[in-house]
Amino acid sequence: MKKRVLIVSITILALLLIIITSASFYFYHVAIARAEKSFLKGNPDLAVSASVANPFDDNEEWWGKQAFTEWSMTSNDGLKLHAYYLAAAQQTDKTVIIAHGYSGHAEQMGHLAQMYRDVLGYNVLLPDARGHGKSEGNYIGFGWPERKDYVKWIDKVIEHTSGQAQIVLHGVSMGGATVMMTSGEDLPPNVKAIVEDCGYTSVTDELTYQLQRMYHLPSFPIVQTTSLLTKIRAGYSFGEASALEQIKKSKTPMLFIHGGADLFVPTEMVYELYENGPAQKKMFIVPGAGHGMARQTDPEGYDREVAQFIGMYVK
Repeated sequence: MKKRVLIVSITILALLLIIITSASFYFYHVAIARAEKSFLKGNPDLAVSASVANPFDDNEEWWGKQAFTEWSMTSNDGLKLHAYYLAAAQQTDKTVIIAHGYSGHAEQMGHLAQMYRDVLGYNVLLPDARGHGKSEGNYIGFGWPERKDYVKWIDKVIEHTSGQAQIVLHGVSMGGATVMMTSGEDLPPNVKAIVEDCGYTSVTDELTYQLQRMYHLPSFPIVQTTSLLTKIRAGYSFGEASALEQIKKSKTPMLFIHGGADLFVPTEMVYELYENGPAQKKMFIVPGAGHGMARQTDPEGYDREVAQFIGMYVK
């Protein structure tokens, strides 16, 4: 009888192990691997409100008329990374580095590039994150390995412009998390301000939230085992990839922006981020705005808040 119970127990444990391992590989492919993210299509949490007209519909035409220079560099772990650089109409030492979102690419940030260059008079650098666009990489880092890439982009901007370069980092969604994670590194004084728009507190928090919301599953043990697989395959774990912990170390002034109706990166995350942010900071919540829709929902308010905040630190 005891032998039979033991055999049944071992069989059940083996089946559980197989199921958990299979689930980890599945969620690694869905969330981490460089692949088409079909779950984003038709996701109601990312739906654009039909009542909000997109004021940036003509941005593709603007992008096509610009004389971008294509930059490249090699990351610390040997990946060739790509970016677009656009000089301001008049020579300046002011440059913004813009970080795009999850499963996106640099060209999608053209509306912000246009605002910074044509309205504020900045040079603009738009990197394709590793695993996105024209950059190499077979995984998505959610901002954690990218933070070191952005330190190198910062150095490249300083080298290209001058030692007196004044730099702003501006990121949306995963890009927001990326610039927050970058803020905790040892940055040169050339980085004057950071604008993060709808970034998450940590990879663990965001994936836990999405696992429950999209699949109605508890985080344990799938998040932990997928994190282990990610450590083996991509070199980082979910636990270390924390924007919240990085901004606690940051000394760079930071503007926190979030949509008041964000269901993809829940709005409550920004309050915890703001509370733990650097001494010089401001928060701007856009009522009714969904994920990544703050500027589309209130373009005048968004541009005003960004210009006023960075204007306090960039001369």
